[in-house]
Amino acid sequence: MNGDCWLYGTRIGVFGIVSLNGGWHVFYEDEDLGRYQTPGLALDDLAGGHTYSPSSGVDTSTLGLPEDLSEWEFRAAR
Repeated sequence: MNGDCWLYGTRIGVFGIVSLNGGWHVFYEDEDLGRYQTPGLALDDLAGGHTYSPSSGVDTSTLGLPEDLSEWEFRAAR
């Protein structure tokens, strides 16, 4: 991932909120689950299960994702 991002590992894999092309995208593995204006909006939808569904069919609201970005790992763009 080339832009600034927040990452969080779950029992099924890592989710990311990534700065990309002027927006913030939610990623699971290589799947783009939606574009948002802010990382906070992306997180709200992801934690609430309101993003596009991953191909695995998992409901992201059941994963216990923290609803505060301070609990995610931040990585600055290189």
